[in-house]
Amino acid sequence: MSLSRRDFVNRSALVGAGVLIAGGAEALASAPGAIAAPVGGELPVAGTVGAAGSAGAARVAGTNAAGGAAIGYGPLVPDPAGLLSLPEGFSYRVLNRAGETRLRTGEFTPSNHDGTSAFEDERGGNLMVVNHELSGARANWPHPVPLTEGHVYDPGAAGGCTIVHAKRDGSVEQWVGIAGTSTNCAGGVTPWGTWLSGEETEDRAGRNGFTKDHGYVFEVDPFDDDYNRDPQPVKAFGRYAHEAVVVDPKRGQVYLTEDAANPNGLLYRWTPPAGFRHGRHQLRKLAADAGVLEAFKVFDSRGRFVDDLSRATQVGTVYGVDWVKVQDRDARSASVRKQFKEGEVTRARKLEGMWWGDGGFYFVSSYARSESPLQHDGQVWFFDPARRTITLKVLLGVNSDVWGDHDNYDGPDNITVSPYGGIVIAEDGNGVSHLFGATEDGLVYPIARNELNTGSAGKPEFSEFTGVTFSDDGRTLFANIQEPGIQLAISGPWRRLKEHERGQGYGA
Repeated sequence: MSLSRRDFVNRSALVGAGVLIAGGAEALASAPGAIAAPVGGELPVAGTVGAAGSAGAARVAGTNAAGGAAIGYGPLVPDPAGLLSLPEGFSYRVLNRAGETRLRTGEFTPSNHDGTSAFEDERGGNLMVVNHELSGARANWPHPVPLTEGHVYDPGAAGGCTIVHAKRDGSVEQWVGIAGTSTNCAGGVTPWGTWLSGEETEDRAGRNGFTKDHGYVFEVDPFDDDYNRDPQPVKAFGRYAHEAVVVDPKRGQVYLTEDAANPNGLLYRWTPPAGFRHGRHQLRKLAADAGVLEAFKVFDSRGRFVDDLSRATQVGTVYGVDWVKVQDRDARSASVRKQFKEGEVTRARKLEGMWWGDGGFYFVSSYARSESPLQHDGQVWFFDPARRTITLKVLLGVNSDVWGDHDNYDGPDNITVSPYGGIVIAEDGNGVSHLFGATEDGLVYPIARNELNTGSAGKPEFSEFTGVTFSDDGRTLFANIQEPGIQLAISGPWRRLKEHERGQGYGA
């Protein structure tokens, strides 16, 4: 049952603050140039995000609220190899590299690594499913996902997923999970131990040499190669520019983000049909029209409809959530997001990474520019399914110094919940590219910086980070440099920041 606008207004009035606060934690983080004000601001009429708001001082990344020692693991140490700068005491290992390492069938590792999951094997190693975001015609890519016999959806498409087995003895083996899909961007881990890979495209058969329609979600099982044969899309989840996916392990609903523009994309919820039970390999049994697909619609504590998430300019802003049914989920006549009229749903620019944790899920809007009501360089929201609310946890103001070392971030993309508390974010912005963390009490800190310049000395270019995910035991953080396509395993003295250490030194 959805939370009605009247219910949300009444509940908000009871707390007396004008905004219902979901959960006990304060806002996760805000970076330099961000708005970092107390809870309560809603629906600004005009203006842009970019400077610290008058309602509250901006918190500075890497320092504690009292101005003491930096939070995190310390400054990043330049890498002599020119690949990845990390804090003192941390190290990395290259697991594979596009065009250099090879699959067990002899072909080169495909390029453009993106969303990634990690699953522990029975001997303490890690099996990872890696998306490869390869769009358009297959002939355009020197290292597409190989068309492994029996694992191909559409022979005209270049994308897909590889499975990377990082064994306990240090060896690495790779093979194709699925091939012949397009623009495999993000995705999500299921509670039953598989990976859902989303196609960020709406291309139909007949375009770019494709023989089938695209824009679907595919399930990949890292432990069962037979299941990955004859890949079939989960059409019940809809056909649109998919990004990430999460599954509510308690209620069974599936949530999906859409990275699209003209108009901005949507957040979706799929509710399974009566009698359906999630589990390994059950999604393939769903009919194309199974369950109900809906798009979200949010409103503030006064019951006012919020047309776009960029309207929120204060960390801690809370909105109530309703859901509106999608009529044509396969987008036969119009893109799903274009089927709604103005005022029917809430939109956001570049809805990207998602990750389940803390009883709900975090999701990202990477940035907002002229296509949105207000501008920002990144938001991270938390959806609480029990309260049926979303809370703004991270807000990055427009970054005017994209070449800053470790104190300016923009363009959050892939995201994961850290076993040590808080979240870890892969940056896909302008200028320097980072992995950075955000603690539960409002501080951000650097974890890694990409040093691989794929441009020139005069015009440097640094690819985005993608596929950030921890191993099950929490000892290794896996991440990718998307271009040319490098998968990394980062290890070091990970630890949770203890209460007595806050403001006294480094820690996560």
